Amino acid sequence: MTALPQDERKPLCEQLLRYLDKHPENAANAQRLLDFVLTTPDCFCRSHAEGHITGSAWLLNPAGDKALLTLHHKLRIWVQPGGHADGDSDVLRVALKEAQEESGISGLVALNPEIFDVDIHTIPARPASGEPEHLHYDVRYLVRAPHEHYTISDESDDLGWFRRDQIDTLTPPADAATKRLAALWP
Repeated sequence: MTALPQDERKPLCEQLLRYLDKHPENAANAQRLLDFVLTTPDCFCRSHAEGHITGSAWLLNPAGDKALLTLHHKLRIWVQPGGHADGDSDVLRVALKEAQEESGISGLVALNPEIFDVDIHTIPARPASGEPEHLHYDVRYLVRAPHEHYTISDESDDLGWFRRDQIDTLTPPADAATKRLAALWP
């Protein structure tokens, strides 16, 4: 049995253990993320040089037949809305807040408080800003929007609602983890 930290990391660790139990197909990512949280007291802080926790939303329209993706301004790929925890250990709250900020849609609702997916991806260095290459330990939740009216934020070059069959044809392309989310989509 894994000894859980007795601080703000404990709820995320418990969620990750439940996710690991239900999703053996993604066990490598989930275990690596759990190990990071267990060994990194400041895992929710962007200042941690190796990487940090991010929260994101696989955001569905009211009918559940389209997902909202953002053409990320810095990365130039289509991804789900999300962002840095910035010290907040409630990663579901982070995912909802970031999705609202990036889409302008209020009233977002988690369809399940449990983790939908986890991913670990490398963010390239940005020498001009002094930001080193680092990892995003991304915790993803399934979320529904009350309508399809969005506003593009300064973090995005574009936003759009896409059916599952459209995601593989996006230009520039969606990243592999976003394509995996589309495959998981209920």
